[in-house]
Amino acid sequence: MARSSKLWGALLGLSLGIAAPGLQAAEQIVLVSGAFRRSIPVADLAHLAETGEARGLLGNLLSVSRQNPAEVSKLLNQQVTLPLVLTSRLLTTRIGEALLERLARIIAPLGAPQTGVAALRSAVIVGLNDGKGSLTAVGFLKAYPVNELAISIPALVSLASKASSISDLVRFFSESPLDGLRSEPEAKPAPKTP
Repeated sequence: MARSSKLWGALLGLSLGIAAPGLQAAEQIVLVSGAFRRSIPVADLAHLAETGEARGLLGNLLSVSRQNPAEVSKLLNQQVTLPLVLTSRLLTTRIGEALLERLARIIAPLGAPQTGVAALRSAVIVGLNDGKGSLTAVGFLKAYPVNELAISIPALVSLASKASSISDLVRFFSESPLDGLRSEPEAKPAPKTP
């Protein structure tokens, strides 16, 4: 019985792994602030990453914010290399869950924020798999399992105000998720019997 369950589980996982990359990918990034919503096609970000040329609303946003498209293109192409199996395991630990929950406050499927943690985990794992152990921002977006990815502008601004430097940002994400874990009561030794 246990062997049969493992076989079915392996077949299901394999079929999902084969089918998932072609099912859906983020097509729009929706910037959300209250009732305000603006969409940027992921294709425009991919175009910027490939050519260094910003177009459409993305071009306007970069111009207004005085961002150099070549620098943004470089960021979009920056690769992060991570071991797939280890990353998958880490994202299912309590610390990984805490990190994903923090990120899901900023990035989540539009209209379904409760699925943000699962969507982030999926995008990282599928993106790493598709990138053969490397992940870029565009690779992440292409692996994100819904058509519309919402970015909460207030949550992003809040994060940016808390992280005045890259080291602060790393500290924010690495230490803060541990706060909830540290506050749990420590196990007390069993009382000694006379």
